[in-house]
Amino acid sequence: MAHKHPPESSKEQAAAPAAPRSLAGQLLLWAFGIAAAGLLMVALLVGLALAMAYPQLPDVSDLSDYRPKLSMRVYSVEGTQIGEFGEERRNLTPFKDIPKVMKDAVLAIEDARFYQHGGVDYIGLLRASLANLGRAKSQGASTITMQVARNVYLSSEKTFTRKIYEILLTTKLEHMLSKDQIFEIYLNQIYLGNRAYGFAAASEAYFGKPLKNITIAEAAMLAGLPKAPSAYNPIANPKRARSRQLYIIERMEEHGFISKAEAVAAKQEELKIRTATSSLNTHAEYVAEMARQLMFAQYGPEIYTRGLNVYTTIRASDQQAAYYALRRGIMDYERRQHYRGPEKFITLPTNPAEQEDAIDDALIEQGDKGDLLAAVVLEAGPKKVRAVRQNSEVLEITGEGLQPVQSGLSDKAPPNIRLRPGALIRVTKTAKGAWEITQLPEVEGAFVSVDPRDGAIHALVGGFDFDKNKFNHVTQAWRQPGSSFKPFIYSAALEKGFTPATVVNDAPLFFDASVTGGQPWEPKNYDGTFDGPMTLRKGLAKSKNMISIRVLQAVGAQNAQQWITHFGFEADKHPPYLTMALGAGSVTPMQMATGYSVFANGGYRINPYLITKVTDQTGKVLSEFTPPELDESVRGIDARNAFVMTSLLQEVTRSGTAARAQATLKRPDIYGKTGTTNDSMDAWFAGYQPTLTAVTWIGYDTPRKLGDRETGGGLSLPVWISYMQHALQNVPITEPTPPAGLTHEGGEWFYSEYSRGGGVSSLGLEGRSAPSELPANDEKKRILDLFKN
Repeated sequence: MAHKHPPESSKEQAAAPAAPRSLAGQLLLWAFGIAAAGLLMVALLVGLALAMAYPQLPDVSDLSDYRPKLSMRVYSVEGTQIGEFGEERRNLTPFKDIPKVMKDAVLAIEDARFYQHGGVDYIGLLRASLANLGRAKSQGASTITMQVARNVYLSSEKTFTRKIYEILLTTKLEHMLSKDQIFEIYLNQIYLGNRAYGFAAASEAYFGKPLKNITIAEAAMLAGLPKAPSAYNPIANPKRARSRQLYIIERMEEHGFISKAEAVAAKQEELKIRTATSSLNTHAEYVAEMARQLMFAQYGPEIYTRGLNVYTTIRASDQQAAYYALRRGIMDYERRQHYRGPEKFITLPTNPAEQEDAIDDALIEQGDKGDLLAAVVLEAGPKKVRAVRQNSEVLEITGEGLQPVQSGLSDKAPPNIRLRPGALIRVTKTAKGAWEITQLPEVEGAFVSVDPRDGAIHALVGGFDFDKNKFNHVTQAWRQPGSSFKPFIYSAALEKGFTPATVVNDAPLFFDASVTGGQPWEPKNYDGTFDGPMTLRKGLAKSKNMISIRVLQAVGAQNAQQWITHFGFEADKHPPYLTMALGAGSVTPMQMATGYSVFANGGYRINPYLITKVTDQTGKVLSEFTPPELDESVRGIDARNAFVMTSLLQEVTRSGTAARAQATLKRPDIYGKTGTTNDSMDAWFAGYQPTLTAVTWIGYDTPRKLGDRETGGGLSLPVWISYMQHALQNVPITEPTPPAGLTHEGGEWFYSEYSRGGGVSSLGLEGRSAPSELPANDEKKRILDLFKN
């Protein structure tokens, strides 16, 4: 039959619908194939890139013996840190010595699964990504190992290539080091602001305590720093730092590192943040800088990275006592000066936020100077001044606190003096705890104490404030010593037959131009009076200039110039003229301490020294110094001379210009001499107890009058007494034993060969002549020679 088989066209029609499905499948297969090929190509490229990059990775094997850059630290004799120098402040701490609470705080916020993952925490990465979508405080995705890789070896640029290297380095670190080793490097390496690297250094920088003593609250505060050291710095940004700390405490509780009760207690704990003024509160900045210079001269630039420990002779408590004594002395003087006005004026914006920023900027720029704090005036009136400190702390100053600035509160005060809103001033706390407005002093000062038995420097303050003026006045300031130099002239006289009983005439002297070769010279006593004949002992106690000049005339200025070199003074700094009798030469406070130590120790020259030992970071001793013993090879003057001079200087502190020394300290073994230069430009006190020599100087850097009534006894002696009250606590009274060759007659000491009326009995008395006095014509010729240029 014709229709048994369907026609061909019918078959084609039946098959037609399947064609599109076959094409789609083919296209799908092609798509999968291309994708697979693409992925394979990417995998091959990535694999090739990794294969090429991996050998280029830095060698991390040195991390198994981790040795970062370590700063040089300077210590007092007790081991108190008094200075630090280096690119990075770091206190390398072994993992076992880092407290668990610190490790837990870091793990809680930085990488809670650190001990579970292999370096890259994919679970943590996913969790952080989800958490970051709905939380105000973001969670980091970088593991601790990744941060070590980045911080130790990589730059901070954010590129795909650097990320590849970071992952590869992370893998390499995880294979070569243990988890504890990696964590140890992180805890010591990470930057935490305030020049502190590592949590041990940060604990010292922010809390002033060793890491081993840290609390949960403190650990949480420090653990917040790695993310943004400046933003979460508890000194600069206490509010943000506090917010971050509370969040970390919550994280520590969530992860089971602390209990709920511990979390509550930690949140309530009040932290004592170490401010710039409390940092290294031994106030030994000048000492630390001296140590730095000495070490640089020996070891060069590597002192900043090698981790050296420098041990000095400084006594921490003595150093503090010296710092505060000098500071008080200078500020007492400053209160007697006129008010010079605010340091600067700033414009206060009306917008509160802008005003706060302007005030903060000004206060940061000006900075606190010890206990003289910077503040900006908000409101000023005759009876009350309101001022603001950093962190918006508002102070009210009233009553006696306004006394030093009364001239600045007057309606008639000139614009540069007047206190008004925007004025930047200084405030300080009084002894009664109230605020007082003051000003930075223009006058400077110096203080140094040494052990006369070996030269060890126990305290040194080179100026009022190191940040304000880094010039070290103890070692660098060449000043006229004034009357404090007289003992060295008297010492020379003892070798020429003078005795403490020698009578010298305190009468006027006049040298006309024909004698001086220049301007006429008519020296005066400080008080303007002349008391006639008196003993050498009394003349030194009362610091009579006429007596000193007559003594120098008799000794000979050139003889005296040579004699003072026995004490460590430089001859060319003391021209051989009669003015040397009044201390017209040049000395440094350190030289004066060295010179007076010769009297204190029985006649021996000493060399002041500061550094006793230097060790490396492991404690290995690199150098050590032991001072030489005092023996005849270092003798400067005869023991008899030192003893008699000590007796004369005891009279100065008992009944003379420094009588308040023994009266205040209530001990007889105190010896010294005041010094006030011509026109009161320098004020000195130099003195000693047999175990301690100390010198104080106060004056202006550019010499000018301190004031008609300002003297060494009024300005510098109180500083010396204040220091000695502390330094001589529990030190037994020690008076020197008279050496052989001395005779004690009529309550006075004599060289044996000059006893019983021998030696110089009198000087400058009409109708009398002493064995060593010069005839009138010869004396005039000698004076003429001395004044020649």
